Amino acid sequence: MICLKNLNSLLKESQVQETDTIITVDDLVIDPDRQTVQNGGEPIKVSRTEFKVLTFLAGQPGRVLSRKDILSCLYGDKHAVSDRAVDVQIVGLRRKLGPARKYIETVRSIGYRFKA
Repeated sequence: MICLKNLNSLLKESQVQETDTIITVDDLVIDPDRQTVQNGGEPIKVSRTEFKVLTFLAGQPGRVLSRKDILSCLYGDKHAVSDRAVDVQIVGLRRKLGPARKYIETVRSIGYRFKA
């Protein structure tokens, strides 16, 4: 499973742009080195787990990631967390991202996709 450490190799030449390790989609800017998220120049406070989920999704635009994939990235293969814990993180992220929530798409019965 690919997580933050292989982010650069996953960024595709679409609307997602990479400057060093910064991910930019329109007004949404995700900086893994500084652990920050901005939308329209305004900082967005997200939890550490929410940040990991967002970076994992944004680093693989267009790819459908199952809840299990996301949990494996967050906690490794051995975790005692329900798949629905991912849903809780996504709900929190969407609330905090405001208009930028449109980039996180639910793929019914499978998981999530970052669409740019």
